[in-house]
Amino acid sequence: MEPPTGLAPDAAAQLQSLPMAVVMLHADRTIAAANAAAENMLEQSARRLIGRPLSEFLQFDDARIGAALNQPDTNLAAHGMRVHIGRTSTRKVDISLSPVGQGEGWQLLVLNESGAGSPLFDSEAGTEGFAVRGPDILAHEIKNPLAAIKGAAQLIERQLDGAGRRLSGLITAEVDRIALLIDQMQSLTRRTAAPMKPCNIYEPLGRVREIVETAHPDTVRFVERFDPSIPPVLADADNLVQILLNLITNAREAMEGQDGACITLTTKFVSGVRLRLSRDDRYIRLPVEIRVTDNGPGIDTDIAEDIFSPFVTTKKTGQGLGLALVQKLVRDMNGRIVHDRDAAAGLTHFRLFLPLAPQEG
Repeated sequence: MEPPTGLAPDAAAQLQSLPMAVVMLHADRTIAAANAAAENMLEQSARRLIGRPLSEFLQFDDARIGAALNQPDTNLAAHGMRVHIGRTSTRKVDISLSPVGQGEGWQLLVLNESGAGSPLFDSEAGTEGFAVRGPDILAHEIKNPLAAIKGAAQLIERQLDGAGRRLSGLITAEVDRIALLIDQMQSLTRRTAAPMKPCNIYEPLGRVREIVETAHPDTVRFVERFDPSIPPVLADADNLVQILLNLITNAREAMEGQDGACITLTTKFVSGVRLRLSRDDRYIRLPVEIRVTDNGPGIDTDIAEDIFSPFVTTKKTGQGLGLALVQKLVRDMNGRIVHDRDAAAGLTHFRLFLPLAPQEG
C-alpha cells in the first residue's frame, strides 16, 4: 500500500480542527491564541480576543477556578461548571486548565459544553448517563500488556523461592486487581455492583499495607489500632482493597518528604451509624468503622467539601477520579465514607463504615 503523500497538517491546523474550545493564556491572563471552537463559544473572533484579558469574556461562578488561573503551575479539571459568557449567556462546561511547557506562567484552558459529547465521551441512546467509548478502547490496550506482565511474573515465580515467590505472587495478584479495576471503571456510570460476601477486613488491610510498604519502603510509618473481635463484614474483598489502597496512597502522597510521616489504621465498633436504602426505604446499621488517619497537612479547605466529586483535585498530575470511584464502590457495598480534619491534633481522617455479614443460623 502506497504511503499518503504530502505533509501532515501543522499544529495550528490540528488545533483549529478540535471540537472543544482551546484558549492559550499569557502569564498576565490575556488571551494569546484561540481556536475556532473558542471563537464560537466566546462569540468573538480571534482578532478581537487576542491581547484582551480572559475576564472580559468569561466569568466563573466557582472561585476556585479563578484561584487556579492565578497559579500558573496548577493543573485543574472540573465538570459541569457554570460560566458566564459576555453579559447574557450562561452555560455549563467541563474545564481543563494546565501549564504550558517551556512557557513561564503560560496556561492552556480547554472548555467543552457539559453533555455535548466528544470523540472520546459520547452518549448512547437507551443508556443512562454516558458510555465511555474512548476509555473502552484504552482499557483493551491496557489489558494486553497486563496479561504479558502477569505471564512473565508467573514464569519468574517458577524459578524463585521464599521472598522472591512472595513478591512475584504479589505482582500477579496486583495485575488481576488492576484488570478488575479497569472493568469497574468501564461500568462506573452503570448501576451495577459486585456481589457482596462475608469479608474479613484484616485481609484487605494487610494486603494494602504490604503493597504500599513494598512499593515505597521506609517512606512512612504504619500504626495499627485494631479490634480483633470484629466479625466479617458484608463487602467485596477486591473493592475493599481498591478503596483502602486509594485512601492510604493519598495519605502517603500528602506526606511526601515529611519528617515523622505516619499513617494510623484503626478498626472499631461504632453505634448510631445507619444508611437509608432508597430502593426499599429502610435503614441498615453500619457498626464497623475502618479509619485511615495521617498526620499530613490536610486537604485544601477550598475543596474539602467536594473531594468525592469527579474531577476535583489539587494534584498536579491527578484527574480527580480516585475518591469519586472510592465513594461509588463504598455505596455499592451499602456503606458510608466521610472525611474530617482534626486541626488541633494535625490529623486527617477518612472513616469507612460497613455493615456486618449475616450471622449463620
